[in-house]
Amino acid sequence: MAVSGATAAGRPSVTGPLISVASDVAVDPSTRAAAPDSAAVGIDTGGDAVDAGGDVVVTARRRQERAQDVPIALSVVSADTLEKTGDFTLGQVQQLVPSLQIFSFNPRNTNINIRGLGSNVAVTNDGLENGVGIYIDNVFYGRVGQSQFDLVDLDRIEVLRGPQGTLFGKNTTAGAINITTRAPSWTTEFAGEATLGNYGYHQVRGSLSGPIVADKVAYRLSIADTHRDGFLTNVTTGRRAQDYDNFTTRGQLLITPDPALSIRLIGDYARQKQNFVLGIFADYFGRYDSGTAIPNNFRDRTTRAGHTPLPVDPFARRGESDSRYQSNMQSYGASAQVDWNLGHAALTSITAYRWWDWDPANDGDNTALPVVTKAQQANRQRQFSQEVRLASTGQNRIDYVIGAYYFWQIVRGYGATAYGPAAANWFLPTVPAAIGNAALSGFESHSTSTPQTRSVAAFGQATWNASDALQLTLGLRYTHENKDGRFRQFPVAGTNLSTLPAAAGAAAQAIRNQFNPFLDFTTRLTDDSLSGLATLSYRVAPDALVYASYSRGSKSGGLNLTALPTGVDPHVRPEKVDAYEVGLKSQWFDRSVTLNLAGFWTDVADYQTGITEQQANTVTYRQYIANIPSVRSRGVEGDLAWTPVRRAALSASFSYTDATYRDYRNAPQAPERLDRGGIQDLSGRPLAGVPTFTYTLGADLGQPVGQWLERSTELYGHADYSHRSSLNTSASNSRFGEIEGYGILNLRIGLRREDARWDLSAWVRNLGDTRYFQTLSPGNTGLVTGIVGDPRTWGATLRTTL
Repeated sequence: MAVSGATAAGRPSVTGPLISVASDVAVDPSTRAAAPDSAAVGIDTGGDAVDAGGDVVVTARRRQERAQDVPIALSVVSADTLEKTGDFTLGQVQQLVPSLQIFSFNPRNTNINIRGLGSNVAVTNDGLENGVGIYIDNVFYGRVGQSQFDLVDLDRIEVLRGPQGTLFGKNTTAGAINITTRAPSWTTEFAGEATLGNYGYHQVRGSLSGPIVADKVAYRLSIADTHRDGFLTNVTTGRRAQDYDNFTTRGQLLITPDPALSIRLIGDYARQKQNFVLGIFADYFGRYDSGTAIPNNFRDRTTRAGHTPLPVDPFARRGESDSRYQSNMQSYGASAQVDWNLGHAALTSITAYRWWDWDPANDGDNTALPVVTKAQQANRQRQFSQEVRLASTGQNRIDYVIGAYYFWQIVRGYGATAYGPAAANWFLPTVPAAIGNAALSGFESHSTSTPQTRSVAAFGQATWNASDALQLTLGLRYTHENKDGRFRQFPVAGTNLSTLPAAAGAAAQAIRNQFNPFLDFTTRLTDDSLSGLATLSYRVAPDALVYASYSRGSKSGGLNLTALPTGVDPHVRPEKVDAYEVGLKSQWFDRSVTLNLAGFWTDVADYQTGITEQQANTVTYRQYIANIPSVRSRGVEGDLAWTPVRRAALSASFSYTDATYRDYRNAPQAPERLDRGGIQDLSGRPLAGVPTFTYTLGADLGQPVGQWLERSTELYGHADYSHRSSLNTSASNSRFGEIEGYGILNLRIGLRREDARWDLSAWVRNLGDTRYFQTLSPGNTGLVTGIVGDPRTWGATLRTTL
């Protein structure tokens, strides 16, 4: 949504609005050395994708064309926009894209929604995949956590709205996030920046690129190192929490042994360390909505333990955990993309292998008491993918692309739950202390899970150019998947119950079976699905395009590799999506104004979701995945950009989303109504995690201020404001999970030289120090924990380009 002042060449750079372009993004290999695969940009990035008339040229349908000519909704955030806003993670980018929602309990437990769909707000299950596909340099990332690192040396981020199953394929029923990094260049160049800010924030980023062998081999090296002290304080240990320490590097080689052939090799590594998540007390209710006191509620438990918890004051930003908490991970991988121009067609091959290691630690009770001392799930994820496609080039009556895709993934999960000496008194006040302590004090259970996926697909898409004004696009994709996995849960520590009297030992074992029973089972499934699209577009005027489309999407079934309630199927049915969209793409007043509108209606059958429910007659919970019979999302989106004069640009984007459960009669009950039973009917109620209305505003201004060493300099300013209406972040639609609407204002002001040799700016994020929650999680004890949003931060950035 953002716009900017002048580029290095001195012309205005408008990096929004979030333009709608096609989903089948690639470039003609004949231009591969100048522009890598997946080139699609906003209005005028000031880059190479601008033609002589000042229009952005995209190759979204395997040929060069104006972005405004492509009849699919796509939001684009350029590298220029990322620099102006200071965004370097996907969680920050969502402030620029109204249709995008990202909720992160931690990197592994991240939920990404587009138009309200993708994943219901819940804890991640390794057997379930997200409905928003994430691609970096054309490589699909099998786990969302792999994308939660710094965004380094990017060219752009494309957020494709609606099902993208034909060409993007696997599990893109809600959309796709397509991230493209900068490719190696044939001239030597260097770009670097250093940033200092409050909360100990410091960041260094840089990239170096150039030729190794003229016109034959070029390289690019990129690096980023970011550190920020924590926004929270743990009063039990005196340590800071919610900090951030990340290192990312990427190396590339571009090899062009022949003008018609290019090979792009990429290797990357990223490491992240965080003291996260520290539970913050956000609210408390000691009674059900009926007025009845909640038995064994949070106050009862802490009083019985002789503990005085912190007061409910979330924006004091204090917690009291006594156990370790961390969100550490590593990601690394390699890919090879080969593009061969055959004349009338182009052949592309993309081969990739990736690793992701996730090492968390959590305090399961969020208090200073030794109750649940471990509650964590480590992951070792590995994946391999291979894609081959053949696409037409040049201008044709029919433009086409056909291809095949293979994907393999295994996620090795290692769970650990441990209980401390306060556990029995906390959970089991009516059980004799000798039995309760024998059962839980020092008891630890581990689990392993190994969901494995093998997926094969064939796809094709063609556009019939019936006339200069009328186009028809048809696409189809067939996918065959095999999934299998094993789940084991077993004790590893605790009192030897055989030393107890028989009756006491049996009672203690029954308690352990309630909390963490011994389990060992395997399961597998096979799934065949068909996805497709049909789009009709018509140019009603030289700068006005209307279109209508229908998409059929499919998300593969899942495996319930966890401790399942009786009667719950270990298989999760595939998700089926029918999506309808109409849109207008237009420009006015000599193309100084761009206005794009889209209306959408999406019906989902067997919507996949995570479930957290209390076991009957126990104090423990189980988490698993299931299907919601019917969900619907409908709404309207709009983007507006106006460049009134050369060094000024304004933009605005909005999204109205009406996302509801159409049939969900066995939803988990909200904790404030658990006295009415364990399930409720949420049919007709809003989906969790979806604000009804969101909008963003942006402005950029530039003013020349004279000469510096015979080069003109410019004073510039940038502002962006994003607002989200209220939303609920609990899967049960608890009223204690309701987050009030909020808005965030970011500002930047700087001075730069015309040729971008240097650029010095000062910035502030969340200027008004808005207090807001990212998530709220109500529990059955009446305690509501939350993750609070970032406070006001400020700093200064020095950039240079050589």
